[in-house]
Amino acid sequence: MTTKPWLKHYPKGVPAEIDPSAYRNLVEVFETSSRKYAENRAFTNMGTHLTYGEMDRLTSDLAAYFQNGLGLKKGDRIALQMPNLPQYPIAIFAALRAGLVIVNTNPLYTAREMRHQFRDSGATTVIILANFASQLQEVLSETPIKNVIVTEIGDMLPFAKRQLVNAVVKHVKKMVPPFSIPGAIPFRRAMSLGAGMKREPVDLAPSDTAFLQYTGGTTGVSKGAILTHRNVVANMEQISAWIQPVLEEGREVVITPLPLYHIFSLVVNCLAFYKYGGRNILVTNPRDIPAFVKLLAKERFTAISGVNTLFNALCNHPDIGKIDFSSAKLAVAGATALQGPVAKRWKELTGVPIIEGYGMTEASPVISCNPVDGTDKLGSIGMPVPSTEVRLLGDDGEEVPRGEPGEIVVRGPQVMKGYYQRADETALVLTGDGWLRTGDVGVIDEFGFFKIVDRKKDMILVSGFNVYPNEIEDVLAAHPGVLESAAVGIPDEKSGESVKVFVVKKDQSLGDEVLMAYLRKNLVAYKVPRQIVFRAELPKTPVGKILRRALRDENPARS
Repeated sequence: MTTKPWLKHYPKGVPAEIDPSAYRNLVEVFETSSRKYAENRAFTNMGTHLTYGEMDRLTSDLAAYFQNGLGLKKGDRIALQMPNLPQYPIAIFAALRAGLVIVNTNPLYTAREMRHQFRDSGATTVIILANFASQLQEVLSETPIKNVIVTEIGDMLPFAKRQLVNAVVKHVKKMVPPFSIPGAIPFRRAMSLGAGMKREPVDLAPSDTAFLQYTGGTTGVSKGAILTHRNVVANMEQISAWIQPVLEEGREVVITPLPLYHIFSLVVNCLAFYKYGGRNILVTNPRDIPAFVKLLAKERFTAISGVNTLFNALCNHPDIGKIDFSSAKLAVAGATALQGPVAKRWKELTGVPIIEGYGMTEASPVISCNPVDGTDKLGSIGMPVPSTEVRLLGDDGEEVPRGEPGEIVVRGPQVMKGYYQRADETALVLTGDGWLRTGDVGVIDEFGFFKIVDRKKDMILVSGFNVYPNEIEDVLAAHPGVLESAAVGIPDEKSGESVKVFVVKKDQSLGDEVLMAYLRKNLVAYKVPRQIVFRAELPKTPVGKILRRALRDENPARS
């Protein structure tokens, strides 16, 4: 597999290699695009727009405040904790221009999780949405954080609308629990003060850390992946090379529902599209599907990214027919497996295929992607992106024969430096010669397309047979009465483990006997679940990944 058989089947115009040194750092990317597309709209949210020129000015002001108002130096850590609002990309690019290391933080974290991430990363500054400040107050004294900047949802809106939105959020909807953080400064005040200060350019080498990007923690303790400027620049170059068959500079409009603290949305939407003068429409609350559908009906967009659960929810909304998809040319799914029935339904309803890719936080994140020129293969994660090596290894560490499943291991310029202050954890996943062990099991076909079989840790061993949850969930997704599902392994005295499935109904009349008969018809006996549990909803991460671990760890008595 070291011969990269996929290169023979690459889309026309996609290079085998990219130049990871095309830009010295991410600041060079930002400043180049900000000048080139100064008049273009860069970000849209709640009907308000920021141009590339405005992004240049606002981020310079905030960076100057970081340096002079707070005394932050190159390499200092700054945590960002907010949903998709214009303040987020302003904070990202300002922090980079000040030479800071960004720690993206899930705004839905509990106080305990915030304490862990702030202490582990060593962050001394945080920019946080007021809605979550009460939780920060709870743990602030137990963290290294010295500087707190608080923003409100409407901060980047015009004056009258800003006052109204912030008042409604705080006093009518009661979404801002009371908090008291002495010395905290408002976001707009920080930018205003910075406007009167001089920003000093910072020399950032390709090897300098840009992000401490924490893993989702769905399979263990959340760890900070060290992503350098070179790692992220390389992945931006890989992404842009891959989608260049449909890319039009300065004309793309991408819908961004996945939160920017997630690596997929951060690099693909926020950074890669910025490089080419695209406009990001930031969706602050994608879980409000009716409001999301109304937004899509108003905008003419060219691209949309999402996860399987989001595309599934849109497909099942009665107003999807009101959305104009005539200008859309790219729908990209990542973060979790795309189910075949969802992809087929989306294509039928919109005329736009969902292009599934694959990546990991530890790979900045994109490792592979389906072609965007119409040669994609449903059910696969596509081919490795340029300058990326992929091998499939068996339990003995040797490459498996073609067509056999093996653990996916990856090497390329996008692979992280390691886990922050966790040499032992780094050694478990990163070899001395740069190969990243993904923990995912895959197969490759004769054309170089890969398919994920499942995560090694999620694999269920039934009487010595490997059972992969994705396969069972795909079968369930094809049933017209099933909205979504999750399959997990549970202890079994006879077979070691057996399969248990949790199902959310689309058809409320669906019973377990009917569903069990359907599963027996479509699965070999050892893969058929022993138990079916119906639920009103399934636990998910904020980006829509179903948390199998949470279901697996439940006390069986509660089911």
